[in-house]
Amino acid sequence: MNKIALREQLTAYLHEDIGFGDLSSGLIDQRETSLATVTAKMDGVFCGMDVVLELAHMQRLVVESCLSDGTNVSIGDELFTLRGKTRTLLETERVLLNLVQHLSGIATMTRRCIEALDDPTIAVTDTRKTTPGLRMLEKHAVRAGGGKNHRLRLDDAVMIKDNHITALGGITNAVARARTLVGHTTPIEVEVETLEQLHEAIKANADIILFDNRAPEELKVWRTFVPSHIKTEASGGITVETIVAYRGTGVDVISVGQLTHSVTALDCSLNLLGGIKHAVTRNDASAIR
Repeated sequence: MNKIALREQLTAYLHEDIGFGDLSSGLIDQRETSLATVTAKMDGVFCGMDVVLELAHMQRLVVESCLSDGTNVSIGDELFTLRGKTRTLLETERVLLNLVQHLSGIATMTRRCIEALDDPTIAVTDTRKTTPGLRMLEKHAVRAGGGKNHRLRLDDAVMIKDNHITALGGITNAVARARTLVGHTTPIEVEVETLEQLHEAIKANADIILFDNRAPEELKVWRTFVPSHIKTEASGGITVETIVAYRGTGVDVISVGQLTHSVTALDCSLNLLGGIKHAVTRNDASAIR
């Protein structure tokens, strides 16, 4: 993960939430310190260690413990503990929990898809259906859940889809044009919806062929036409509930938009251990920032 980018993103998130200062936490004596524990309220897969470590460093908090990304957790399990100024723990809480819950939800969904598919010959990947500004973190969470990443951005690979095929006058012309414009390290993937398109993509020697919205039984047949040097991908409406039907289809990859665009956050809670040791009075001006 790009730690520089992560730090910049976390800084922006803290600015958004804290504004000119946390009025509620400002009521607490600035000398007060506490231990905060974060526990899971759902079963799932933890993800967010980099977020915890970087936020703690930025906010001058000490990480007493933290699970590794990809760890299975049950209700009541301790995910991580932090020690530091009570004010800082509370002003950091929401940004921290929002990110950890969201990333853990993605890791959990990914793990469930892989387990439901139960086919080690097929990789489960994400898509570009990510939350703007969170793609780096969301794709990291997919990896934490055991999945793999599809292209990260539009400049990672050529992906010729239906509208590109229409605009460029067909698959053959689209692939040929791509070959003249990109280097040898850039893969070219073509989306097909008909047998005619499949054979055209094979003849054009695409690097990857994406079967769009094809039924599992149809995929098994179509896959037999594809030479072994061309990788195959299935996509289109595949979910954790339906992915089991694609077991044994012979494709190399199944991409699932659900991994990032419609997950349920893994609920967790932060609790302080230790109360206020120094009461704030009207004359104690030093205790209020």
